[in-house]
Amino acid sequence: MDYIQHTETDIREMLKAVGAKSVEDLFDSVPREVRFDKKLELPGAHSELDLGRALARLAGKNTQAGGEYACFLGGGCYDHYIPAIVDHLSSRGEFYTAYTPYQSEASQGTLQTIFEYQTCMCELTGMEISNASHYDGGTAVSEAVITSTYYAKGRSKVVVSEALHPEYRQVIKTYTVPLGLEIVEVPAAAGATDMAKLKAAIDKNTVCVIVQNPNFFGCVEDMDDAGRTAQDAGALFVACVDPLSLALLKTPGEYGADIAVGEGQPFGSEMSYGGPHFGFFTAKEKYLRKMPGRIVGQTVDTEEKRGFVMALQTREQHIRREKATSNICTNQALNAMRALVYLCAVGRSGLRAVAGLCLQKAHYAADALKSKGAKLAFDSPFFREFVVECKKPAAKIIEELAEEKILAGPDLGRFYKGMEDCLLVAVTEQNTKEQIDSLVEALAK
Repeated sequence: MDYIQHTETDIREMLKAVGAKSVEDLFDSVPREVRFDKKLELPGAHSELDLGRALARLAGKNTQAGGEYACFLGGGCYDHYIPAIVDHLSSRGEFYTAYTPYQSEASQGTLQTIFEYQTCMCELTGMEISNASHYDGGTAVSEAVITSTYYAKGRSKVVVSEALHPEYRQVIKTYTVPLGLEIVEVPAAAGATDMAKLKAAIDKNTVCVIVQNPNFFGCVEDMDDAGRTAQDAGALFVACVDPLSLALLKTPGEYGADIAVGEGQPFGSEMSYGGPHFGFFTAKEKYLRKMPGRIVGQTVDTEEKRGFVMALQTREQHIRREKATSNICTNQALNAMRALVYLCAVGRSGLRAVAGLCLQKAHYAADALKSKGAKLAFDSPFFREFVVECKKPAAKIIEELAEEKILAGPDLGRFYKGMEDCLLVAVTEQNTKEQIDSLVEALAK
């Protein structure tokens, strides 16, 4: 069956309208040496039964985290348990296929889930307002920089800890090219941001200061000190946080952060080759008008019944482009809703228990490795992941561990010069004592 809906007459009319003689003319700008000019070698038709078997064979070639492989992968994407109710509710047609809820009278269910998601994120971070999510953590932290520029007029320097996720720093640089901002990266010392150098980098030209907690190495930062230093200079303090860690660590609201952002993957999103996940964005209420994305609010109708509406949409789709705060045209509402279901399912005590298990198991693994003679790269306190110094390139270690059905990494040499022998290891509530012991024995070799 041909899935191209245009008839030959349609095609001729369209080609005439654009001044082309044939469809081939539309590709003149593509060099012939890079074009595929052969016939596709596709197999013949399959029955549904045979096709199912063929796809199952292909799927069987994948390495599945949490299956026969023990997963200790970290660096921003983690193997956390997802309660069955998360898939069950998020797969309902009302949510799974729903588009942006522009018409509030027809979208009360979706709007309510967004409102409740915002409420949960505010309670979790201790911040006053939350938007309805972003693409991912890197997008959220980059949008925080742009938001900061509205409240730091005439300033042009952004001070970023080098312990912030390397990919987030790359996204920030891409986002800020048109703004002409200077990005100053402050090095880490002993696994955490060098506070002396951070303070030296901050001045009256600083727009905002960004520190991640726990940082990319898994180490816990002194967020109180970093925040005070930023705000004393009139800059905004942006905290990029691991949401799960907030069940145990001080919240951004407690140490006075202006904006708190991060990656929401630990809450109900599969690892899934790195996405899709979602980014969260929370802030003090005074930054409400310049926040990117959308905010859902609660109101009452003419009969005094509770209802939900799009309260704020500072996006280029909805208002004059020059007035928009961002070019973000959509978000990850389904993944954010999965986070809401996850948080409601585990509850306050459950979230604290999950975070506690991550903390305890990670420290059990680190202590066991040290007892075998392994050396941790840093002595700083850590939450869920830590850095191990290896006696040969970490990339090679990762390959050898995979042969023993153990997934670990990433290799920090990918991101930091001089750390080619350093391996990042993350331990979650999913990892059993037997798996951790196997990792220790394998690394001890």
